[in-house]
Amino acid sequence: MLHSDSAPLRVLYLGGTGTISASCVRLSVESGMRVAVLNRGRGENPAGTEALVADVTDEAALVAALGDRTFDAVINFLSYDAGDVRRMVALFGGRTRQYVHISSGSIYTKPVRQVPISESTPVGPNPHLDYATAKWQAERALLDAHVQTGFPVTVVRPSHTYDDANPPLPGGWAMVERIARGEEIPVHGDGTSLWTLTHAEDFAQGLVGLLGNPRAIGETFNITGSDVYTWDQIYTIVAEALGVEARLVHVASDMFPLVAPEWFWSGEMVGDLGHSAVFDTTKIRTFVPGFAPRLTFHRAAARMIAWRAAHPPVADGDDETDAVLDRIVAAYHRARAVFAGAQ
Repeated sequence: MLHSDSAPLRVLYLGGTGTISASCVRLSVESGMRVAVLNRGRGENPAGTEALVADVTDEAALVAALGDRTFDAVINFLSYDAGDVRRMVALFGGRTRQYVHISSGSIYTKPVRQVPISESTPVGPNPHLDYATAKWQAERALLDAHVQTGFPVTVVRPSHTYDDANPPLPGGWAMVERIARGEEIPVHGDGTSLWTLTHAEDFAQGLVGLLGNPRAIGETFNITGSDVYTWDQIYTIVAEALGVEARLVHVASDMFPLVAPEWFWSGEMVGDLGHSAVFDTTKIRTFVPGFAPRLTFHRAAARMIAWRAAHPPVADGDDETDAVLDRIVAAYHRARAVFAGAQ
């Protein structure tokens, strides 16, 4: 039996230690919820939570860890595709009043024909980005389960959410280190596409505000901030926080997968980042009246650089990513030389 409405909400996070989820767990605890966090136990769970250890891909281990528990809300940050979603529907169908699926703003069909992007903007498969296609298929499976069996799903679509330890730049800390060294930075397109950035602490306001709300069942929500910049501005803000000048070179989006097809971000350049993404958040503000993102990227960038200074081994970047960026910049200069020679 699920407990009465007068008791603190009992919530389960699948994941709970990632870029977005850790902030959501902390805010849930601060809000007086009884929070359990289930993951493989390799990271440190936020204080005030109950730790459940299991690999979510191991059915037997997952069932054993859950026992006969029930929850008012289950928030899954780990589901990826339709097959996994169907497993979750079968497992949590009788265990929770609300199942929150973390989807992605990348599932909106590109190019978007009208902005801002609302929850009714068309979604669909993305030929350039397997991640987006899988997330779209997962949503379809969940909404089918809601229609067919009443499965109590709420779908949340974040878009490029970051925190102090995870900068929202392609290549992460390797890109930050490159900016700090004064190296050239490959920016997709002409650097003027508009992009929305959301700090995880701001995202958490929206997600935690939806928990336990029966009106959110069967609904889909964009949860993003209102912080919109061009990509040139994003890189420049990071450079200013570092106290250096950004050396930007503009590379055609299509060139990234040609030069570095193995790099995850290459597909993003063509399938997502190369398009403007500005979101309508009217719906989440209606359901969660207190939703009010506070962190601009200017402020957050200063926090990230302070975090970098305090964690040098973690924030040093990596040689593999730096080599990919070198390759892209070199390809840009070769293309310029060929064009100049043809004049």
